[in-house]
Amino acid sequence: MKPFSLTKEERILKRSDFIRKSSTVNKRAFPHFLVIIKPNPLGKTRLGLTVGKNIGGAVQRNRIKRLLREFFRRSKDKLPPSRDIIIIALKGSDPLTYRQVFEELNPLLV
Repeated sequence: MKPFSLTKEERILKRSDFIRKSSTVNKRAFPHFLVIIKPNPLGKTRLGLTVGKNIGGAVQRNRIKRLLREFFRRSKDKLPPSRDIIIIALKGSDPLTYRQVFEELNPLLV
């Protein structure tokens, strides 16, 4: 496995994983994103993305998801281990560039 890949085990795909209750949930609000970090028993850091229809058309939503996956892929070794990281894109996040996404989410890195 390549160190900069994003495998299926590193993604949160099931609804039950998104809404799983946890006693220690850390919520962080950024200007364009809401980030929920909760522990998981799997030993891997996983990423879950939510981009609602209030962001724009399908092209804009998919672009934001690509930028967020790229941020996770490049910096997953610096993120806290054994955590589920759920990123919710807020309205106004569609014109962001990768550099702006990285600068905004940079405080998440350990």
